[in-house]
Amino acid sequence: MPNSSQYTNLNTIKFLMYNIHQTEKLLEANRYSAYDKPSIDLLLDSVKTFCDKSLHPFIKEMDEKPSTFKNGAITIHPQFESILKESGEMGLVAAMFEEKDGGLQLPNIVFHTLYFMMEAANNHVTGYLGLTAGAANLIVSFGSDFLKETYAQKMMSLEWTGTMCLTEPQAGSSLSDVTTTASLQADGTYKINGQKIFISSGDHQFAENIIHLVLARTEGAPSGTKGVSLFVVPKKRIGADGSFGEQQVIVAGEFEKLGQRGYCTAHLAFEDSIGHLVGEENHGLMYMFQMMNEARIATGRMGTGIASAAYYASLQYAKERPQGRKLTSSGKKDLDEEQTLIINHPDVKRMLLFQKAIVEGSLSLVMQAAQYVDLEHISEGEEKERYNLLLELLTPIAKTYPSEKGLEAVSTGLQVLGGYGFCMDFILQQYYRDIRIISIYEGTTGIQSLDLLGRKVGLKKGKVLEWLAEEIQLTIKEASAHDSLQSNIRVLGESLNSIQQVLGTLMPHAQNGDFERYLADASVFMDLFGTVVTGWQWLKIGVSAQTAIESSDNTYSNDFYESKLHTLQFFYKYEMSRCKGLSKTIMNELALTVDMKLSYLD
Repeated sequence: MPNSSQYTNLNTIKFLMYNIHQTEKLLEANRYSAYDKPSIDLLLDSVKTFCDKSLHPFIKEMDEKPSTFKNGAITIHPQFESILKESGEMGLVAAMFEEKDGGLQLPNIVFHTLYFMMEAANNHVTGYLGLTAGAANLIVSFGSDFLKETYAQKMMSLEWTGTMCLTEPQAGSSLSDVTTTASLQADGTYKINGQKIFISSGDHQFAENIIHLVLARTEGAPSGTKGVSLFVVPKKRIGADGSFGEQQVIVAGEFEKLGQRGYCTAHLAFEDSIGHLVGEENHGLMYMFQMMNEARIATGRMGTGIASAAYYASLQYAKERPQGRKLTSSGKKDLDEEQTLIINHPDVKRMLLFQKAIVEGSLSLVMQAAQYVDLEHISEGEEKERYNLLLELLTPIAKTYPSEKGLEAVSTGLQVLGGYGFCMDFILQQYYRDIRIISIYEGTTGIQSLDLLGRKVGLKKGKVLEWLAEEIQLTIKEASAHDSLQSNIRVLGESLNSIQQVLGTLMPHAQNGDFERYLADASVFMDLFGTVVTGWQWLKIGVSAQTAIESSDNTYSNDFYESKLHTLQFFYKYEMSRCKGLSKTIMNELALTVDMKLSYLD
């Protein structure tokens, strides 16, 4: 019984998509009129079959036989050849692009759901697809017709793959310190010189070419982030006739990682590599932020996928592992009874419910962010701005909450297995290693928390925060029709108010120019905000499940709906109850991380 054959639940996925996030209603918009529920269901089923056959069976092997670096090239697992080919044929990169650009114009919420399924099946795979999609989208959004015609279509078909090259040895999250240079040539191209590290999917043997999106500085550019430009730099030069020239991007090495060992991470060197400017000079960071924001939601989604796979592996183990005996009414064990399965022990149930609550709440949160993308696409004027800014507010949360709580969930799953969880024969240890990077990818938890508290809660002078509160109040109003949800309404309302109280306590520090004090507990604020927003998602789930029961909706079983309500109550008892303590911590006047000597850490 080393590995679970289940890694997600298609009924839960469809329930969240259709019942909670109203995807069928979205399909009524002209933009998505090519799709209906049967066609989306067929797509979900097809990708699930692809996951079952081509992805999930290789998750463990990709860890045991990781990518390798030799003679200036990175070699990845041979299964990727068929994975990339099948993914290209299924349109899993083209799915996110508009029809006018050669894409399938799939709703964003469906796109993210498909990728979640693949990540739950095998989290080593989707980075190769997702980064290609993101890089191609930058070219389509900001590039010239030449760049679109030369690169985008071959990336959509996965003949070529793509990367994003931001980080340098001396510049991690601080992109103002980028030193890679770009020198303009007479023919309008640029010579790129510098090094980039931690480049995910930076090299492999299964693409004819790899297209790098590189941040660099032109000669005389302003200092800081205002002087950063964006360039397309292909691994192999491309002639006017479309033929390949010499390799011009040096693969200097690969980083051997704790987890996600089938997902390669390269060190790249650019030495007079020929690149093409994307858009205008000195606008590179603004362009790249489009890809980074997409990648942040995708990263939270990946954390959710890994946590999902770990949950179902834990659940299978608990259903099959006998250990101990249930207590009798006298409080003693009857040693003459056979051992009971560990799933019958209350503490094991608690751990499994915690995993379930985090996974399904996080998935709903990711879908919420994706739904805002779709609503922005089909809206105009003030409504369009509203959804755009709600997405801006939710993005750091959608990245961080599933990353941090997903790690806790996987760790809890490992605990379910006890000693076996620490053994290589069981896959929980691999999921634990795989998910540890997720809170670091695309801006660490600290960076996301600074973004949330330092920028996002103040959007439009706090108006966007009010809009989110209005969205939550709409759910509270719907829940008020159900007696069984009254206590949840009260707790969510109190927790929402606690965010306002916290901001009321912190704002004077910002107004007085003491931004270090204002942001000192940004990560604690992120924990609070993420918990409240996920509590909102669980109340939405509860409203839909309770309505289904009361209306005798038999789309899913009564047990299915009751399981959602039970998990809702679990989340509110064990997770929402943390909000009071988090609020007290932030509002405590002691500035212990600001007012201290570094010698205190010695």
